[in-house]
Amino acid sequence: MGALDIVPVRVVTGKNLVKLFEFARKEQFAIPAFNVTSSSTVVAALEGAREAKAPIILQVSQGGAAFFGGKGLKNDKQQGSIAGAVAAAHYIRAIAPSYGIPVVIHSDHCAKKLLPWFDGMLEADEEYYKTHKEPLFSSHMLDLSEESKEENIEICEKYLARMAKVDLWLEMEIGITGGEEDGVDNTGVDNASLYTQPEDIWDIYSRLSKISPCFSIAAAFGNVHGVYKPGNVRLHPELLAKHQAFVKEKLQGKDDRPVALVFHGGSGSTKEEIKTAVGNGVVKMNIDTDTQWAYMVGFRDYFKKKEGYLATQVGNPDGADKPNKKFYDPRVWVREGEVTMKERVIEACKDLGNVNRL
Repeated sequence: MGALDIVPVRVVTGKNLVKLFEFARKEQFAIPAFNVTSSSTVVAALEGAREAKAPIILQVSQGGAAFFGGKGLKNDKQQGSIAGAVAAAHYIRAIAPSYGIPVVIHSDHCAKKLLPWFDGMLEADEEYYKTHKEPLFSSHMLDLSEESKEENIEICEKYLARMAKVDLWLEMEIGITGGEEDGVDNTGVDNASLYTQPEDIWDIYSRLSKISPCFSIAAAFGNVHGVYKPGNVRLHPELLAKHQAFVKEKLQGKDDRPVALVFHGGSGSTKEEIKTAVGNGVVKMNIDTDTQWAYMVGFRDYFKKKEGYLATQVGNPDGADKPNKKFYDPRVWVREGEVTMKERVIEACKDLGNVNRL
């Protein structure tokens, strides 16, 4: 049985999203989540997933959404990020079916100070639901890890109750992901904050599950955004097994992995760390830094290779009167970035066991 036996070829929401994550959890693979900032990065990710024969998650961050909409838009009240995120979701909905794979549309880290962005996306979901009986996005993430645990859970409870009415999935974070991403700098946080405790997971699970089954937890196990020198980051994905065992005992159930977990800061992680995390119930892993690099590599290598054809509009190594339009046409060099990003997407799918899953 494959993913297409349980969910359709299109954007996946609601009960179908629950089925997809359940399938991943039971089959012990995870779905990679790639941050997208343009139509070009969207199609690169979709093309990679299609070649891997795999479902995929496409997500926008607050800054990425602003870029998708255009940096010329005002964003003093998050209006640019709202417009960009909504535009990205509509674009993905329009193009995704052509790639023949299940696609999840997600919004990434939303700190407390960015809640107006979150609210704007929810309003778009609710409006879309009135006509289509499903939300515009598949899921959203609240990252209130900088707040107290109690405030974190309380705000998540409030939003999940609202989201459940339109079949949205909530991803929340407990414990802090180190490093820096999208202007959120956690490079100097206390080391203890990078490791979530089993009791925290149970507190969240027991309270959110009373509202809806549509939630996942990004538990910290030393995760850091970005890529660093070997030895500078100490991941302990084996700790996730303790979280699962603690919740299983509390539930007195038979499921060894009752919690849908999320792996943040996946770029730069070793294949063994990823394998351990997936084996302990991770169903989604975020990848951004590595795909940013991969996308840039295509541009960089093309510009180096074609340097003599890009100095002027006319005149190149083949002749002083030779035109260069076919070399500087954006469709040529942007495609090079798409190809190198696509290959990194395929690699991520392989690392997560998310290959031939359709």
